[in-house]
Parts: sequence; C-alpha cells; structure tokens
Amino acid sequence: MPKTATKPRTGSKPKTGNKRSRRAIIDALKQQGPQDAAHLAEGLGISAMAVRQHLYELEAEGLVDHAAEARPLGRPAKLWALTPAADRFFPDGHAELTLGLIDSMKQAFGAKGLEKLLAVRAQEQIAAYGARIDRQRSLAGKLRALAEIRSEEGYMAAVEKTAEGYLFIENHCPVCSAAAACAELCKSELEVFRAALGDGVTVERTDHILAGARRCAYRVTRRG
Repeated sequence: MPKTATKPRTGSKPKTGNKRSRRAIIDALKQQGPQDAAHLAEGLGISAMAVRQHLYELEAEGLVDHAAEARPLGRPAKLWALTPAADRFFPDGHAELTLGLIDSMKQAFGAKGLEKLLAVRAQEQIAAYGARIDRQRSLAGKLRALAEIRSEEGYMAAVEKTAEGYLFIENHCPVCSAAAACAELCKSELEVFRAALGDGVTVERTDHILAGARRCAYRVTRRG
C-alpha cells in the first residue's frame, strides 16, 4: 500500500538549524548594530526570506524591533535592532560584581559602615524621587509617578486601587541577588518609599519576593 503523507506537526519546537539561525541573527545585531534583512542575509549566508521569518518571530517575542530608514530610491528600509529583552542572551556580570562589592564593603567597613553607605544612597534616591513625585498633589498621582520611576529602573511597577487605599506592586526585582545577600537593601527601599510619598502616608510591605512571593507589594494608606 502507498504510504500516506504525514502532516507537519503544529506547535513543535524549533529545529536545531532554526535555533542556530535565530541566535546568529541576534549575535549579528549585537555586534554590528541595526541592519536590514538583506544585509543580515548576506552576512549570514541564508536567504532574505528566511531572515525575515526569523525576525518576525523574534519581534513577536519582544526580542527585536524595527524602524524605517529612508532610502534614495524605493521604499524605506526596515532596520532591525535588538530590544533590552535580548540582553538575557549575553553574559551579565552585574550580579556577581554587586555581590562582590557588598562583601568587600562589609569586610572593609563592617556592618555599621555598610548601613551608613546605604543610608547615603537612600537619601540620594529620596531626593531624586521627590523631584518628580512632589509635583503631584494627590496620593494616586504620587504613586503613579513612583511606579513610572521604578519601572524605568526595571521593577515593572504598577498601582492598584483598594478599599483601604492603594496597592503598590513591583512584579520584578532587578537587584534580587544583592538584596538576598544584604537585607538592608530591602529595609532601605521601604524607607525610601515612605519618605518619597510624604507625611501622612503609611507604607507596609505585604508581599516579598525574597520570602517566596511572586512579587513585592506594599499597602499604601493615608494615616487617620
């Protein structure tokens, strides 16, 4: 009996060759900067059609983005570039460096000395945050401004209204490794929030990533 043709499986994992091509595109954009699909294809030795397919898949995953560049003739070209989300594909020594610095500071200055350094950092944060938050009159406005600042710093912050007041949420902690090695960082963070939001506001931590929670969250209410 003749063999029945089998349909390609849907939802299957990318083939090894596709993974290599996708990684080669990411590396090329990292090393050479924004490029159009044609230049990428020429440099990688694969077809422009295949490159475009990979680029659209990477775009759907939030790893690349494109901008139009005018050309003397014809339509504008799409210049593709990596987004910050693609940083995870490359070595990052920040966590190791930070942990090393914390350990060195403890050895050089002792626990009290480290607390003094963190206090100076906290005061700098309070001043920087206050410059933007103080423009807001309402507590909701102050919290939105704080969420914007913290999101810029990588905390993926958000504000939710509750029956008692507000919930200030941070869905990511970019300094989690450092905080795990230095509990004073989290304590300092709570003090910064309280000072930045001003008198008459109570800030209490309700969820803590280091305690096993999915996120860090803070209950924010007005006193009295």
